[in-house]
Amino acid sequence: MSQDNQAKQEGMPFSAFVLSLSTMALAALGQCDDPQLADMPKDPLIARNNIDILIMLRDKTKGNLTEDEDKLLNSLIYDLQMRYLRETKR
Repeated sequence: MSQDNQAKQEGMPFSAFVLSLSTMALAALGQCDDPQLADMPKDPLIARNNIDILIMLRDKTKGNLTEDEDKLLNSLIYDLQMRYLRETKR
């Protein structure tokens, strides 16, 4: 099976999935540049839930990710946690 066919059968890449969760967390913090999400009201609880999902994914996929996927996931979690703390301490 070619790599293109395999990618089509696997569905959404892991990195795209975690980036979508990250984008939703950013939007819930009012920090997303996506014009389609600009009208989304701030809701730190939604942001916290998405961060928790990313943490759960990190824990459940430990040892099964590529080095790039692992770095992406850890950096997104760290960045979102810092943004969440800054936003909720205001």
